[in-house]
Amino acid sequence: MLVPYYRDAWATLYRGECMAALRELPSGSVGAIITDPPYSSGGMMRSDRMRGTVQKYQSSDAEKLWAAFSGDNRDQHAYGYWCALWLSECLRIAELGALALLFTDWRQLPTTTDAFQAGGWIWRGICVWHKRGGRPRMGAFSNQAEYVVWGSKGPMRDESTTYLPGIITTGIARGDDKQHLTAKPTDLMEQLVQVAPEGSTILDPFMGSGSTGVSAKRLGRRFIGIEIVPEYCDVAASRMAQGVLLGEVV
Repeated sequence: MLVPYYRDAWATLYRGECMAALRELPSGSVGAIITDPPYSSGGMMRSDRMRGTVQKYQSSDAEKLWAAFSGDNRDQHAYGYWCALWLSECLRIAELGALALLFTDWRQLPTTTDAFQAGGWIWRGICVWHKRGGRPRMGAFSNQAEYVVWGSKGPMRDESTTYLPGIITTGIARGDDKQHLTAKPTDLMEQLVQVAPEGSTILDPFMGSGSTGVSAKRLGRRFIGIEIVPEYCDVAASRMAQGVLLGEVV
């Protein structure tokens, strides 16, 4: 039986492996899937894939050492198959017309778009997260973007009046906003959560430090998060407990 380790009026958080937890969630119960799974794409080079996540994603001069996370060592075939499995389970849990938003990088972009469709979702496009900066590369192009593969469960809802840009420019998470090795900034996530109708529920099967949940709660969306790493579960629960709705007085 799936038992939450944290719950409030807006959020329910589960600790455990994503597929096991997803199987226990009711069908047709969430308004959007927004998640940032481990990319399994390596660090700077393909040979980095089998290294630990701390070595891959944290520089030696970083001020704080964040906990490692699991599931980042699959090859591309295994990654695509695995994504199709949990995406198909998310399809069952989503309402008709719900959108799914899935982060990826350039290495896994082709595999991710294939897995997205294999999971039963209708692929409708790619949103670009322009991170500014980026490591320069002599004679070529810097890697200063990540991507959000998105699509819908069946026909898209026609009652929405929200219009979002296809390119979102915002810097990487820093300071108190960075609570995870690969954290996405909350100002980015606050734009993405608007794809879910206000008052509906957003599901994140790879919650990490809870940035999606913080943004969802702030903008009046409910949230279900799943995370396997105990340290990040604790961080996410603490952040959700402190989060407030937009306009609330602290």
